[in-house]
Amino acid sequence: MSKRICSVIFCLILLAASGMKSAAAADNYTIDPQHTSVIFSVAHSGLSYTYGMFREVSGVYSLDKANAANSKFRLVIKTDSLFTNNQKRDDHLRTADFFNVQQFPEIVFETTKCTPTNTQDGGVLYQLTGLLTMHGVTKQVSVPLRMLGEGPGAYGDARTGFLCQIELKRSEFNMTSLLDKKLVGDAVGITISFEGSLQDPNAVTRSP
Repeated sequence: MSKRICSVIFCLILLAASGMKSAAAADNYTIDPQHTSVIFSVAHSGLSYTYGMFREVSGVYSLDKANAANSKFRLVIKTDSLFTNNQKRDDHLRTADFFNVQQFPEIVFETTKCTPTNTQDGGVLYQLTGLLTMHGVTKQVSVPLRMLGEGPGAYGDARTGFLCQIELKRSEFNMTSLLDKKLVGDAVGITISFEGSLQDPNAVTRSP
């Protein structure tokens, strides 16, 4: 075998090893639904704010400490799990006037870009750009996601935790019921906080 061929083979081996190292740099996490909260608020008749939550949330994400721009997040919310502490109102919100949970059973957010920055207090803020699909409409949204901390969980697993707060207009997702009567506001405030548990690096990460 010539020296030239040996050199080519050696270079290919190095490239393959480098690719394997890069792929292994990302840590994969599964969102813990028991320590995840999705809360929303909307104005009622210009007099007060009504608050609610979604009780069924799942997701996965990967954090690449070597190159944080490669980090990815995916969150899935079951629309039928909404709860506002009023059965009659919850039933109405599940109808075609609002979430139409039978036709659109999930709200899905998936990142397309991640830009990390350091905060003044030494924390990390991931400025996420992604696609949000809700009520049959997919739109690009920007989400500031703050890492609250990382460390061992209650059961000895490695965890990271996050918080984000954004505002969306429901009319942009074709959810316009009662807007003309000004009974329910257009702007919806959303607060999401979640913990994720580090997965076995040898396991295959699957989307929920």
